[in-house]
Amino acid sequence: MNTTANTGSRTLGLLISIGIVTGAVILGLIVLYRQNYYPRTEDAEVFANFIGIAPQVEGPLIRLHVRDNQFVKKGELLYEIDERPYQYALETAISEQATLQGQISDERRRIAALVSAVSVSQANIHSAEADVASLERAVNRQRAEWTYASNNLHRLEPLLTKQFVTVDQIDRARTSEVAESEALRQAESQLQLAKAQLNSALAQHQQAQHAVTTLEPLMNQRGAREAAVKNARYNLDNCRVYAPFDARVTNLTISEGAYAHIGQQVFTLIDARTWWAIGNFREGQLQRISPGMRADVYVLSKPDVHFTGAVDSIGFGVTPDPDVIGRLEPGLPDVQRTLNWVHLASRYPVRVRVENPSPDLFRVGESAVVTIRGN
Repeated sequence: MNTTANTGSRTLGLLISIGIVTGAVILGLIVLYRQNYYPRTEDAEVFANFIGIAPQVEGPLIRLHVRDNQFVKKGELLYEIDERPYQYALETAISEQATLQGQISDERRRIAALVSAVSVSQANIHSAEADVASLERAVNRQRAEWTYASNNLHRLEPLLTKQFVTVDQIDRARTSEVAESEALRQAESQLQLAKAQLNSALAQHQQAQHAVTTLEPLMNQRGAREAAVKNARYNLDNCRVYAPFDARVTNLTISEGAYAHIGQQVFTLIDARTWWAIGNFREGQLQRISPGMRADVYVLSKPDVHFTGAVDSIGFGVTPDPDVIGRLEPGLPDVQRTLNWVHLASRYPVRVRVENPSPDLFRVGESAVVTIRGN
């Protein structure tokens, strides 16, 4: 009877051992399956975009409307810089623009009168040109008549000694030559006067045309004055800085009264609109991961709270390990001769966008756990 009991005990122990081994194998297969088809990593961190807030104008910081780690809404006023110098600059630019506009208006009125003068000078030029042409014809005609009278006198004078002509004929010929000479002189004098009047009309016309072009330099200044007003107004507007999006203020290390410099960061804004969990997965697991897959996210500050997400992107590069490929320097690669028989798999970052982030729990750099659930 004892032998039967011992045999039964051994059989029961063997069955239990077989059950335990079988359960362990099944459990291991399940774990292996889940690791392969549902990749999981605890090497993950919470991440969000952040920007440094730096002033675009400089001056004393007169009002600071936020405190460190405060949550701000988009459009909320963050801080103010003393705007008085920029207000004065804007008023000066507007005044200079108005002065230039006044000069342009005065110049336009003066040019309107000059345009009328140009029209008058053109009419005078046409009239003077006609007078010169008419007087030139008169001079030519008078010169021909004087030439005839002079030639007639010189032809008759030798005939007087031979008594072929009378003294009275000679006197009439001389009188005619003198009269024609005087008429020619007067005609030439009138021609010179008409030419002088024509040159004066041309000079007035050129002067009027040159005066019309004096408006162009003033018109060319309008763009610069308008740009100066816009720039002054832009600087004045930048004296007040507003939140560009819903964000969390951090790294605030400045107080009211400090002098803000252009481009010098005042504090940092963490973009609270979008949060990611960036998990580093082994390279062998990347074939099971693709953008759009569902994922579970847990943060270690409260591991019992479940967050859902979707794979946004998969990293395509990490810094090469110098112990494996050596140092990439000018010349030949510096490859280290090591006997490291253990080859560790590289890890690549997978960015998971969290769909229901908690503003109070999520912090940049917070530890997280990410599990990829597939499509």
